[in-house]
Amino acid sequence: MNGTRSRSRPEYIPGHIPDPSYIRILDTTLRDGEQAPGAAMSAEQKLRIARQLAKLGVDVIEAGFPSASQEDFNAVKMIAEEVGKKCEDDEYVPVIVVLCRCNEKDIRTAWEAVKEAKRPRLMPFIATSPIHMEYKLRKTKEEVLQIARNMVAFARSLGCRDIQFAAEDAARSDREFLYEIYGDVIKAGATTLGVGDTVGITMPLEFGKLIADIKANTPGIQNAIISAHCHNDLGHATANTIEAARAGARQLEVTINGIGERAGNAAFEEVVMALRCRGVHVLGGLYTGINTKEILKTSKMVEEFSGMHLQPHKAIVGDNAFLHESGIHQDGLLKHRGTYEILSPEDIGYERSSGANMVLGKLSGRQALKNRLKELGYELKEDEIESVFRNFKAMAEKTKRVTDVDLKGLVSDKVSDVEPIWKLGGLQVTCGTLNFATTSVKLVSIDSSTHVACSVGKGPVDSAYKAVDLIVKEGVKVVEYSLNTVTEGTDAIATVHVVVRKENMNSHTCTLNGNIISPTFSGIGKGVDVVVSSVEAYLTALNKMLHFKE
Repeated sequence: MNGTRSRSRPEYIPGHIPDPSYIRILDTTLRDGEQAPGAAMSAEQKLRIARQLAKLGVDVIEAGFPSASQEDFNAVKMIAEEVGKKCEDDEYVPVIVVLCRCNEKDIRTAWEAVKEAKRPRLMPFIATSPIHMEYKLRKTKEEVLQIARNMVAFARSLGCRDIQFAAEDAARSDREFLYEIYGDVIKAGATTLGVGDTVGITMPLEFGKLIADIKANTPGIQNAIISAHCHNDLGHATANTIEAARAGARQLEVTINGIGERAGNAAFEEVVMALRCRGVHVLGGLYTGINTKEILKTSKMVEEFSGMHLQPHKAIVGDNAFLHESGIHQDGLLKHRGTYEILSPEDIGYERSSGANMVLGKLSGRQALKNRLKELGYELKEDEIESVFRNFKAMAEKTKRVTDVDLKGLVSDKVSDVEPIWKLGGLQVTCGTLNFATTSVKLVSIDSSTHVACSVGKGPVDSAYKAVDLIVKEGVKVVEYSLNTVTEGTDAIATVHVVVRKENMNSHTCTLNGNIISPTFSGIGKGVDVVVSSVEAYLTALNKMLHFKE
């Protein structure tokens, strides 16, 4: 993979990074991320996430907003005293930072919550844009300047030696005013300057220019780190954050899975993996101290605790992020992974077999099918592959994905057409609200004789299958049952897919890795009657099973 990190994390010094190519990562999942509607987490959940962020190698954990509530204060204090003091296996101990408004009460409360950490940091913030100062704060530039200076100095007076001053809505602020206020807070003791695109309004070129201008024009900037905090309202948070790093920001503020207010924040996993993948070749050697193999685990934990579920196509951590269905892509991957994979799934913590990242569907080709069958333990001849492939394509047209169970069913009879031993002669169903259904089934055997049976079940399909079993007299287990409609309306065509396995079958297939696979058999039925379609699919699978030579 391009741009893998080989350098170690430099010593932590407030306001200074010994290696100018090193990027500090500030994770604000526990504060800004939790502000996403419906994402509130318990104190215990926050502590568990903080521990995981430490394992991930995060430089700075923004633990919360202690003045917001007593519960938040307690959570921050717990994180500062546990995660902020020690790490497993003597790993890096992260900075614990907490947000506070520019007033003495907030700052004092924040310091009480965080001061027991090994590396405590306070983050006093105030809005600096004209629209915020006029309508929200109702204060002049001069008043805001004085408040910022005084409150940073007050934070220093409490004993805090690491202070991040955050300019809310900096992206819409007057440039000259930003240079002045940043210069003043550096003099007052600020070690990091937060530059917020609070409403996600900037384009990457604009935000990069803002960072470059602050770096070039702020008095005393050599004594502070520039930090970028981007929101995703226009979908540019990750791009803006990367552009900020390229322009001179050396701390990037992100959230796991990109959660946060409105459209969210810059996504941790996207920013970190972009730096890892392109840091050397495009970004002048920029790198982080993140242990990327912990990304997937962290993402899943945050998804579970916050209730903010990921869309399948979410970059890096979405379910589809490393899946390939196109036959052209799959063929390329089988020849060389670099053809269609710029990142390796293992790099973010996936454990997989060589074929787990391929989805077999209607776009898949012969080579991908052949490769997957081989992994499942089936060594087929070319003519058998062709036969399986034809049936595979027919099945794939009717279902979004073809599973391993489906493939086993297709292979079980080498997809050769078999003369049905049993055909459906008719059926009658009685059902209602009494929690059971009764189905009478008539089957016609291969010798043209008819057989009738009646059974009770939990529903019409269950009772119908039980009636068929009374006639066929074979031990059968339904491995999979799925129902889809391919047209609209009350007369929609229902497509039923059934996979069965013969119970107590002595014949097995041994896979390449030594696992045992019992042969399975599939059937498809379709029509406007769901029960009829279900029975037809079941009979198709049964007939395949009965023809199978043990």
